[in-house]
Amino acid sequence: MSESKRLFFALELPGEIQQQIVRWRAAHFPDDAGRPVAAANLHLTLAFLGEISAEKQRALIAMAGCIRQPGFTLHLDDAGQWLRSRVVWLGSRQTPRGLLQLANMLRAQAARSGCYQSPQPFHPHITLLRDTRHAVPIPSPGFRWTIPVETFALYESQFIRGRTRYTALSRWTLTDDKEQG
Repeated sequence: MSESKRLFFALELPGEIQQQIVRWRAAHFPDDAGRPVAAANLHLTLAFLGEISAEKQRALIAMAGCIRQPGFTLHLDDAGQWLRSRVVWLGSRQTPRGLLQLANMLRAQAARSGCYQSPQPFHPHITLLRDTRHAVPIPSPGFRWTIPVETFALYESQFIRGRTRYTALSRWTLTDDKEQG
């Protein structure tokens, strides 16, 4: 019997931007605001898949390899807090159309494969803090990171020695259809 893995599709953030966000978070949120997400774990989830068998993982990898979409630019220029889920997040005031298209394609294909079960609407964000126990002041607008998005990845989430680790299992390049001919 094959072992299942906890998987999700996501956009990776460049290491330099992960570090800039961590420094910005440290400067704008008090130490007791919540549990900070490690720099290496900062990402934007496109589709959470949950526990997936090796067979379904292979099907998801094949499906993701068929996606043909141009890259796009993501601007991280918004932040907020979801009190119910106790999360402080970083996002975009205007979600790029390419991001919505990519997430919708991945979610639809995963659902057809019997892998995607989340009823939650897609709200693209990067989780900065978890387990916030109270409302925290959100920094005023004026911050902005610009990220050219040229790839997406399938990640495995593992809880090892009291810490969550995300490992990219496969990556795909977003390409313009004109280049495919």
